[in-house]
Amino acid sequence: MDLRCISADSHIVEPPNCYVDFIEPKYRDTAPRVVRHADGYDTYWVRDLPRTTTVGLLASAGLKDHAKQDFIAKATFDQLPAGGWDPLARIEAQQRDGLDAEVIYASLGMVLCSHPDYAYMDACFQAYNRWLQTFCGAAPGRLFGLAQTAVTSVDAAIKDFERAKAMGFVGMMMPGNPQQGDYDQPEYDALWQCAVDLDLPICFHILTARGGEIAAALDNRRGHPLTAFLKIMRTVQDMIGLFVLGGVFERHPKLRMICAEGDAGWLPHFSYRIDHAVSFHNPGGNIEGFSKMPSQYIRDNIWVTFQDDWSAFKVKDLLNVDHLLWANDYPHSDSTWPWSQEILAKHTVDLTPQERRKILRDNVRGVFRLPLP
Repeated sequence: MDLRCISADSHIVEPPNCYVDFIEPKYRDTAPRVVRHADGYDTYWVRDLPRTTTVGLLASAGLKDHAKQDFIAKATFDQLPAGGWDPLARIEAQQRDGLDAEVIYASLGMVLCSHPDYAYMDACFQAYNRWLQTFCGAAPGRLFGLAQTAVTSVDAAIKDFERAKAMGFVGMMMPGNPQQGDYDQPEYDALWQCAVDLDLPICFHILTARGGEIAAALDNRRGHPLTAFLKIMRTVQDMIGLFVLGGVFERHPKLRMICAEGDAGWLPHFSYRIDHAVSFHNPGGNIEGFSKMPSQYIRDNIWVTFQDDWSAFKVKDLLNVDHLLWANDYPHSDSTWPWSQEILAKHTVDLTPQERRKILRDNVRGVFRLPLP
């Protein structure tokens, strides 16, 4: 294709110094770090977490079959592609995959979103934000970062949003669960108004909520191990239900939510189902105070990212095509890199040129307010 794409969901791989060098001194001795396992592979160590992830899982893009599985299980950090943390190497990876720019999510930060100690989580996220600012700052116009917040309280999260805006980030990567209460409760209205006022979207990635984190998704399964991958979109589905049925978008109609890496082909049925629940099982066929049916809030306030979900293109007419965001997920194991252009040429064959440009470039540029043509 002759269209230069923008990935709406790509990742860094946190280097060994990310937290250790940038965290406040009281947490330095227990900051997350890369450690060598007795069997010779590298993994991340995080205080209070018995299991995190091997480094290979976060950076096996471009590998297939047994080579990918061996790399995930056995890789050391020095064997990972430098594009995960080196901005110059990252630009080379973008060029190889036909990209102009990427929106950057954390990797180990996804695991940290479910950490039981919110003060520790907050210290880690503040450190990560400082490191990410240096990473993205080395390639302005190519790398657009999302800050992280632990949401230890509404007031603390508001300060995090204000800091993120001042640091040049284009959105906020949210943990699936705040420390206090839940996101649909009225006390969080001040935070959502802050996000609107600062023009920053809130971003919920798969595998970042308690009960839906990486360890739970892989351990809590029946049958074949791959059944774990059939439920990982539950995090974003639960967030949609929470915000829509909780009236958050009714109270904040300009709030923008990104649901990352949960795919999109299921969304028409989900939209039907949420309307059905209200119509058939709620008195009066609607929720008091709502000016729309739930599916309309989904169309108006929620954007979804996907990689090789060909079904998203097939059901585009049942969705808001302006809210579909393509991503390559580099450098994770689910990434389409470096075959994105080949895959997209097949998957977008039935799209109009205008639809193709929206989904592969203009929509992400618009929702994140990226300063790109």
